Amino acid sequence: MATDLVLLTLAATATALATGLGALPVFWLGVRAERLRPLLWGITVGLMGVASIVGLLLPALDEGTSTDVTIGLAVGVAFLLVSRQFLSGREVRVGDLQGASVTRALLVFGVLLVHSLPEGLAIGTAYASETKGLGLFVILAIALQNVPEGTSVSIPMEAAGFGRRQQFWGAVLTSAPQPVGALFAFVLVEQITPLLPLSFAFAAGAMLALVAAELAPEAFARGHRRAGAVGTLAGAALMLGLAAVLGVG
Repeated sequence: MATDLVLLTLAATATALATGLGALPVFWLGVRAERLRPLLWGITVGLMGVASIVGLLLPALDEGTSTDVTIGLAVGVAFLLVSRQFLSGREVRVGDLQGASVTRALLVFGVLLVHSLPEGLAIGTAYASETKGLGLFVILAIALQNVPEGTSVSIPMEAAGFGRRQQFWGAVLTSAPQPVGALFAFVLVEQITPLLPLSFAFAAGAMLALVAAELAPEAFARGHRRAGAVGTLAGAALMLGLAAVLGVG
């Protein structure tokens, strides 16, 4: 039992650190990120849109009832809209940075932070399963999925003026709940499993609302719609290809 807990902690921590790898492409772009921003926002829309449906919503439907999924989606959308309304009426400041771009970066960070908990629960539940290879499959799938999620949070952070170190650790911190959720689910798998559909649907609702309310308008702003469309298709294709390779959805 103790050995399993140690191995699970290391594996879940590795999935969280994988999120930081998503910040590297934003580092390499440097000043070109400004010109490519509509394309990058489009990629973010594609990544998060497909991830929320294939990686969260479809598993929620597999695990629970339509009622569970509907409730989870509604609460997730409400969470995002309430958070957005709360932040929009305030001047958000992080150090010397402030303004709408900082607010958007915090929204992306917050949604990814919340949605990483059910991923941690999935890791722990799969690890505790007696199905051969399931634990390793889920761990690898979530680690790979975390990379584009890291890119998703780094793009708005770069736009808001955060430095490279802040972008890297900001990306990693969005997955900080994964080791906690994994250990919790492993120990209490029987009690946690019924909650997975609601958790996954909640995260999907929050992410889809974020895409619709914040990210898509930025990607498809007047004069940049073609770049936004290309980016969206590229991000969606990447996530769909990853899902096909890993057998997700």
